[in-house]
Amino acid sequence: MKIAVIGAGGFGREVKMLIDQINDKEKQYEFIGFFDDAFEKNLIINGFPVLGSISDINTLEYELALVIAVGDPKTKKSIFNKITNKKVIFPTLIHPNVFIGKDDVRIGKGCIICCSNVITVNVTIGDFVILNLMCTVGHDTVISNFSSFMPSVNISGEVNIKEGVYVGTGAKIINQLEIGENSIIGAGAVVYKSIPANCTAVGIPAKPIKYHE
Repeated sequence: MKIAVIGAGGFGREVKMLIDQINDKEKQYEFIGFFDDAFEKNLIINGFPVLGSISDINTLEYELALVIAVGDPKTKKSIFNKITNKKVIFPTLIHPNVFIGKDDVRIGKGCIICCSNVITVNVTIGDFVILNLMCTVGHDTVISNFSSFMPSVNISGEVNIKEGVYVGTGAKIINQLEIGENSIIGAGAVVYKSIPANCTAVGIPAKPIKYHE
């Protein structure tokens, strides 16, 4: 199947690498390029063209798999809501070396699960979730739609992460907590108490420092 990446920045290029690594294991996709509003159409990036803007996706007349390689949850959701073309599908990409337990692990559409992740058992992951390099997700955790986790995030068991959460590099979330929707956890934070919705929490231990819409 033809596949393209939305986002031609650094993470978009890493996702193209992820597609290559999936194909090295078993050929599944034909990568054709990037879509990005911030880059000129036909610009060549790492040997592949920018195919157009987000709005151009809705004019496509052929079937295409798309991956939204955007870390910010609100931007990611906004891009998804702009795409109305019924010929587009959103596959989940999982690096071949990811460890996923066999017991009741559910992963939605449009997810990006990068190299060296560990997902244990009885885990539910919603749609359009990003698990960047070397994250761990413990038992009985629920991760809701559009959430993003940067490299080396550790999520202990029985954590409930609501929609649109962003967790920075190296953060740790201990067991039996809830992270409220649209909240941001700063890089390196250690979360040992539940975090309310719509806030930014940083530090060791993590504490809310501001609230936002």
